[in-house]
Amino acid sequence: MTAPGTGSADLSNASFAGDLSAPDPIPEAGIEAAVNLLKDGRLFRYGEDRHGIPEAALLEQEFADYIGRHYCVATNSGGCALFVALKAAGVGPGDKVLVNAFTLAPVPGAIRHANAQAVLVDINDRLVIDTDDLERKAKSSGARYLMLSYMRGHVPDVPAVIEVCDRHGITVIEDCAHTMGATWAGRQTGTFGKIGCFSAQTFKQINSGEGGLLVTDDEDIAARAILLSGSYMLYEQHRARPPMEVFERHRYEMPNCSMRMSGLAAAILRSQLPLLNERNERWRHIYDVLADDLRGIPEIALPHRPAEENFAPTSLQFVIAEDSLNDDQIVIFVQEAAARGVHLKWFGAPDPIGFTSRHDHWRYIDEADGGDAPNADRILHGLCDLRLPLWLSDEDCHAIAAVLKASISKARNTSVKQCA
Repeated sequence: MTAPGTGSADLSNASFAGDLSAPDPIPEAGIEAAVNLLKDGRLFRYGEDRHGIPEAALLEQEFADYIGRHYCVATNSGGCALFVALKAAGVGPGDKVLVNAFTLAPVPGAIRHANAQAVLVDINDRLVIDTDDLERKAKSSGARYLMLSYMRGHVPDVPAVIEVCDRHGITVIEDCAHTMGATWAGRQTGTFGKIGCFSAQTFKQINSGEGGLLVTDDEDIAARAILLSGSYMLYEQHRARPPMEVFERHRYEMPNCSMRMSGLAAAILRSQLPLLNERNERWRHIYDVLADDLRGIPEIALPHRPAEENFAPTSLQFVIAEDSLNDDQIVIFVQEAAARGVHLKWFGAPDPIGFTSRHDHWRYIDEADGGDAPNADRILHGLCDLRLPLWLSDEDCHAIAAVLKASISKARNTSVKQCA
């Protein structure tokens, strides 16, 4: 990997010259496939008179094989995959859907899009869903669906979550937007629930700018998802699909929501799928190098990662330890880090900025019915998020840690009066 920037080892002058928002380029094989498709002009995934197998159909088959599920449906975004999953699973207007209180805005957005009601479930210090609160909310809400979000790649004890849901008759839809290739106790995320949904947005494990993938072993859900995605009754062109007779049960009932993936996005993604395991190994190395440095900073707490969680960290999260910095000092810390070249996302800011929205920002959720989440409120108040592009070198990681240490020192030594 070639690093765009490195930093100084001198803490007082610590800085970082790289761009943490810079993704890796598309592999040459993906560029060649995209150019060939552009020359052909058949960017739409279907064709009334098509020669050869469409790129999207090939991607669906290859991804289903990789994950280990029978069926796969490619959509135009991860958020659309979530929406299609909800509708294909039977979610109707007014239905209650349990969801982690710590997740990204497209997750409650998909629930709202389905005209359903999100019910927040609290999290624990690992940043994952709290099974005790899940038990309580399952009983109190009567919800029959859980959108289990592996926000920022943090994977809970999934069998324990499934056990709670099975006892309460709750259908689980996994939001795996940040966990493509991650496992719990050796089992892939996206294979525990009824449906798994993945993202191919630029900052995920594979990148087509936008894109989503839905996987399931349920033939009726798969058929409904293909119809909902917008197949124009050309579903025979899919490869990772159920038998044709299954579609007869649903084709007159499912609307066409035009959420299918384009052939161009699929062509770009197919070249990246064989690189996925190697990329995740690289991400884990970057995470470990940076995390080792950050553990030496008393004001920073990293979430515990149990041995069963083989995570795929495209980003790193840490919490500013309680009582170490006040709100004004956290603002100074974030500003100082940015001035030194390290841009953090702080979830405790009063207003949503970029990718930092919290449940109190989602005012379309009825908080009276949506469930309280005191642990999430406490944790997110001090939670910071750092993107980890694949090109980061060990030297880059050390430089980033030095910037954060220097910025913490600057904030800590700034009095409340100065902050005001």
